[in-house]
Amino acid sequence: MTDFDDDPLGPLDPDFAAQFKRDDRRPPCQLYLISPLEVGGDFPDRLERALAAGPVAAFQFRVKGIDQHKAAALAEPLQRICAAHEVAFIVNDSISLAKRLGADGVHLGQGDGDVAEARAALGPSAQIGVTCHDSRHLAMEAGEAGADYVAFGAFYDTTTKPVSHRPEPVILSWWSALFEVPCVAIGGITPENARPLVEAGADFLAVSSAVWQGDEAAAVRAFAALLG
Repeated sequence: MTDFDDDPLGPLDPDFAAQFKRDDRRPPCQLYLISPLEVGGDFPDRLERALAAGPVAAFQFRVKGIDQHKAAALAEPLQRICAAHEVAFIVNDSISLAKRLGADGVHLGQGDGDVAEARAALGPSAQIGVTCHDSRHLAMEAGEAGADYVAFGAFYDTTTKPVSHRPEPVILSWWSALFEVPCVAIGGITPENARPLVEAGADFLAVSSAVWQGDEAAAVRAFAALLG
């Protein structure tokens, strides 16, 4: 059940999804990889295999509980791999780390700073994304502030983080019908359950466990078959 405590706009008409048709001018849905929390050891080799297996639009570097110096050391080889594959390198949560690395962008949770702060620090070409949970209101605020994408979720059960917001796919249809800013679907997405999100209008599928908890190359190929 969707939690609309954060959304003064209230619930969407479920029939909206039945009427939705993706605008042909929007690019097809693409894959957005999110790192596991452990990115040392053989992870650079795993990332290389994943990016070589099929099209990936972006990679989000997401680590927790370590200082910025160590985070930067872990990020640097991954950033080089992404650059070699022309995959955008996005830093989760930290505007300062994104600036230090010269990353392609930053993804901001609701408590991680605002779009204007990120834009001032990272420049006009940075890709700035904002977590909007199940809230159309938060998404509209992010879009008005100049975010380059908004992220809705978690759509399915996920082990990556605790889930307190559960939107319905219709929110993707509503957003895509009204706004040009891309939308990202996140949360427990696998090749088996992703199709309703693609059909609802997601511009990107953000995935982590579905890729890194098994054969990363096979998982990327499975998503490529779905999105191709």
